[in-house]
Amino acid sequence: MIPLSWYLLVAAALFSIGLYGVFARRNAVAILMSVELILNAVNINLVAFWRYRTPEIPSGMVWAIFVLVVAAAEAAVGLALVISIYRNRDSVIAEELDLLKN
Repeated sequence: MIPLSWYLLVAAALFSIGLYGVFARRNAVAILMSVELILNAVNINLVAFWRYRTPEIPSGMVWAIFVLVVAAAEAAVGLALVISIYRNRDSVIAEELDLLKN
């Protein structure tokens, strides 16, 4: 059986890559993909802790499914916003998005 620490290391690596992508990228689509990496790291942690703590109670799996549903909704809304912004501005550079400024 794979030790819990390996799962945590993989999740920490995914979370770090996602966090770097959120702060370092300028493209809005790349930022959304980085947020998805962060959410996948959270899912790995939830499932790993569920497996090693209480496998007879499926609460970790329920939370993981909940996070997947939220991630899918976030991706759909985020991509719809990015497409709308691209149609209006012909750019998806995050620093140039000042549509709500007055």
